Amino acid sequence: QVVLMESGGGLAQAGGAMRLSCAASGARLSIETMGWYRQTLGKDRELVAEISVGGNTNCAESVKGRFTISRDNAKDTTYLDMNRLEPEDTAVYYCHAEEDYLAWDRVARTDYWGQGIQVTVSS
Repeated sequence: QVVLMESGGGLAQAGGAMRLSCAASGARLSIETMGWYRQTLGKDRELVAEISVGGNTNCAESVKGRFTISRDNAKDTTYLDMNRLEPEDTAVYYCHAEEDYLAWDRVARTDYWGQGIQVTVSS
């Protein structure tokens, strides 16, 4: 069972910066793609950014040029550096990770979510 420990978050002013971290532990074989999603009340959870083991990234258009995702594969940890924060970035941010594990004679994949961390940006 993979556990995702999120840290960072809190309150920031518009134009400010913040870093979120997410460390995965308990993987049976490997942690694959890791990412961050966010959700506000009454809206669907949306992808913010994700990063593969090889370092390929995918970011939402709304955060391109402001947010950067990175990871430390040795620590199974991903980071989201958020710059030029806007009030519209206010949301609960969720870490997401894919885990590969051995199922009989093949590699299977499942995924996990963190508990979520509040990010509030004041204007």
